[in-house]
Amino acid sequence: MADNERIRLLQTTPFFGAVTDQSIALILNQSQTLHLAPGEYFFHQGESADSLYLLEKGEIAIFKTCHDKEYTVRNAEEGDCFGELSLIDLEPRSASVRAESACTAIKIPASALHSLYLHDVEQFLIIQMNMAREVSRRLRASDDRWFELQVETNSSLSC
Repeated sequence: MADNERIRLLQTTPFFGAVTDQSIALILNQSQTLHLAPGEYFFHQGESADSLYLLEKGEIAIFKTCHDKEYTVRNAEEGDCFGELSLIDLEPRSASVRAESACTAIKIPASALHSLYLHDVEQFLIIQMNMAREVSRRLRASDDRWFELQVETNSSLSC
């Protein structure tokens, strides 16, 4: 994918909306393109983290493992970002991510975001606010699913 196409792709995502071409170019210059075959892993639950990803092509499964059983958290497809939680909370990866089809992704290291911070604090803060909004949306959806499950399993609860 050409650089201009990549810049436009990032600008259509929740994390990079309203970020300038120049800021995204700075980030892309420090990023890496990954190509994974079906069944390969971007990362595993519990690993340390230093990057987030933008899926350019393909489909992935994001899942947690408990007692050797996989539980799907969500699936993602082209244009979705993932792996950001560990950059926000500085904790190990909370889930594993596996390519379900042939995938191409941009691996954006934390150091690229730090470079943007040094270059343009306002643009860095836009990305941070965008990430916080998207994580909040996901948390809200997760809370809603949890509550629905509680209502289904406990007939004494009602809205």
